[in-house]
Amino acid sequence: MQASGGSVKPFVHFNAKSDAELLYKAMKGLGTDEDTIVMLLTSRSNDQRQQIKVAYKKSRSKDLVKDLKSELGGKLEDLIFALMSPPASYDAYELHKATKGAGTEDNVLIEILASRTPEEMKDIIKAYKKDHGGKLEKDIMGDTSGHYQKMLLTLLQANREEGVDEAKVEKDAKELYSAGEEKFGTDEGKFVNILSTRSVEHLREVFDAYKKIAGCEIEESIKDEFTGNVEKVLLAVVKCIRSVPAYFAECVHDSMSRAGTDDETLIRIMVSRSEVDMLDIRAHHKRLYRQTLYNTIKEDTAGDYQKALLYLCGGGGND
Repeated sequence: MQASGGSVKPFVHFNAKSDAELLYKAMKGLGTDEDTIVMLLTSRSNDQRQQIKVAYKKSRSKDLVKDLKSELGGKLEDLIFALMSPPASYDAYELHKATKGAGTEDNVLIEILASRTPEEMKDIIKAYKKDHGGKLEKDIMGDTSGHYQKMLLTLLQANREEGVDEAKVEKDAKELYSAGEEKFGTDEGKFVNILSTRSVEHLREVFDAYKKIAGCEIEESIKDEFTGNVEKVLLAVVKCIRSVPAYFAECVHDSMSRAGTDDETLIRIMVSRSEVDMLDIRAHHKRLYRQTLYNTIKEDTAGDYQKALLYLCGGGGND
């Protein structure tokens, strides 16, 4: 895979003041110039978008996000709101929404907590407290239970060990095997403990050792031994340990492969990964599904919303 990094890069000849003016002109008067809004905001980095917000407030004494929301609607509004939020605040917003409504949006909790780096996790916890006045840990505890809850809370603490402990690789693989495939009934605690505390490099070696012992990949064993949210979170963690971009290629594909599109997931992934690893996600998508992410989005969406997603995806039909 040659690709590496994000599809959205900081705009080279950036001028926050003139961008703020362009956005103001696109919204004033009758009708909204969605084209300008979409093209401009998808070609600036998140940091630059924050500067545009400040410049807009300075020159117009108005809140840019509020103005954008009042001019746009539906899915495009949701996507632009996501683009205008600092990454940690956006993750915090999504997690808050996932725990606060009727019922829990477990897929959101699992996706974010399984894939973010320890630094990102710390920023999310801070943003959550600042924006929502509560503790993320407490809200997750109030909404989940059992081994699923324990796994989420350990991921939230982002306290993985460092490096590879060669002496422990074989031992961990054997423990996982005897906690699952080998015994009647599953020792969930063992899986939770090993998968949430060992380093990523260490676990990659454990998975190789596990395959030799069990004769199958650890994902197969998890599918056999677990059900429900515990199965989902363990699988997400294993996939992210193997490759975060490959995990997101699968998630973004799933969001569009159902009867109706899961736009919330599609927006969250396209926005949150656009500056991180979108090029890698695209490469994995093409390898896994024999179709470009660009074309998949094109077939599944329409209008200005589609345009914005394609800009974030970058590339074209062959990439």
